[in-house]
Amino acid sequence: MIKIGLTGWGDHPELYVSSAKERLQDYSAHFPIVELDSSFYAIPSKKNIEKWIKETPDNFQFVVKAYQEITGHQRGESQFSSKEEMFEVYRQSIAPLQENGKLSMVLVQFPPWFRCEKGNVEYILRVREELKDFEVAIEFRHQSWYSSPFKEGTINFLKSHHFHHTVCDEPQVGEGCVPLIPIATSEKVLVRLHGRNTYGWLNPGNNENWREVRYLYDYNKEELSAIQNVSEQLHKQAEDVVVLFNNNSGGHAAKNAKAFQQMLRIDFEGLAPKQLDLFEGGI
Repeated sequence: MIKIGLTGWGDHPELYVSSAKERLQDYSAHFPIVELDSSFYAIPSKKNIEKWIKETPDNFQFVVKAYQEITGHQRGESQFSSKEEMFEVYRQSIAPLQENGKLSMVLVQFPPWFRCEKGNVEYILRVREELKDFEVAIEFRHQSWYSSPFKEGTINFLKSHHFHHTVCDEPQVGEGCVPLIPIATSEKVLVRLHGRNTYGWLNPGNNENWREVRYLYDYNKEELSAIQNVSEQLHKQAEDVVVLFNNNSGGHAAKNAKAFQQMLRIDFEGLAPKQLDLFEGGI
């Protein structure tokens, strides 16, 4: 099965027909899966997790981003007394999603400075142990993991420890980005589409608007066709392919995802009952 979704449900005004409090319900009328990205900045409370479970259809699923201290993005002091406590709090937070069949996977996205070296490989093994009861997808941002001396080892490492591989589409502008490697390492593979805004990737702006600049991109029909080919190739390797559009900042993600869905001739079942075809005609 190929599932299509977006990263986050709060930045797609063309999907909403209700109040701001009901954006997730509106979103789930269009797509069967979403990336929960707020979990990167703060571990979600049990109250919020339970709210999101209730607001979505029975078969709706979440790709939950790992908390920033897990991935090494954390700046400043930790709010936890130890790594063990931090992992335990994170596990408790996402457990209800798993118990209700709504956790597709945990996305562990390492930063651009996380190179392919022994200490980092050992840390990934610790993440595997700490999250042993969950499906985990690994996304690398430093291209050393896919350089000729390490690419085969990286893929075999992910396979042997049953990590889902994250296939990325992003600008190719140096070490802090990775090439598109259409390989699945398990029965499920994640595809994240970050856009191809080379200028924005190199010049992301200040801390306040960097996301608006970096992920400003509108995929054209030819580019979506190429992504379709990649997705179908991956589907021959893995039972489930999850495709997430992350080009949110200019309002293009939902439109691109809908056009992509039409190209694949996929009709999602079990969506919320507010389905409105606002995207007839594609791009």
